[in-house]
Amino acid sequence: MLTAVVFDIGETLIDDSREWRAWADWVGVPAHTISALVGAVTAMGRDNAAVFEYIRPGFDLHHERQLRENAGLGERIEEADLYPDVRSGLARLRDRSIWVGVAGNQTARVAALLRELDLPVDAIATSGEWGVAKPAPEFFDRVLDMVPGTAEQTLYVGDHRDNDILAATAAGLRTALIRRGPWGYLGAEDDQVRANADWVIDSLDELVDLV
Repeated sequence: MLTAVVFDIGETLIDDSREWRAWADWVGVPAHTISALVGAVTAMGRDNAAVFEYIRPGFDLHHERQLRENAGLGERIEEADLYPDVRSGLARLRDRSIWVGVAGNQTARVAALLRELDLPVDAIATSGEWGVAKPAPEFFDRVLDMVPGTAEQTLYVGDHRDNDILAATAAGLRTALIRRGPWGYLGAEDDQVRANADWVIDSLDELVDLV
């Protein structure tokens, strides 16, 4: 029996489109160029950070993110960035007495921004706060420290085959891949995802009905 569900952030709860447009403006390329490069690195199985290497070799993502912050153009998360089913889906899970958490590979600032949205969740954490990122096993150790139940009673939901489904499964958690964003759509029919994920879902509403 599931007692806890923990969600990834980007392209699981948050539509990353606006943030990618902001990066396109920052590095001086059209938005469709960034989109095409995201698709290309996804198809190659590379991390999204590789996008910037094609635009500007030697790109220091951490440094450039700080420069954006200093210029008043830093990370923002607003209500409109949430996928439409997020707030209602999270609330419905809690109505069923399921503990709901959020934990993903994001900065500490993203954690603060998510908390400001006052989502119907029990806890929010990011890799930037923890100092460890997926797919490291230690990330999922922190997830299990956060939830009230055991690994077998915890479901991790994300869009990424390697970082979410395979890594969480290896840590003993149950998993669901959500078909959102480039990674989610590519992973939905992936053999390893199908072999390891408990479910492949199209929405949080579908997940609520399953659990």
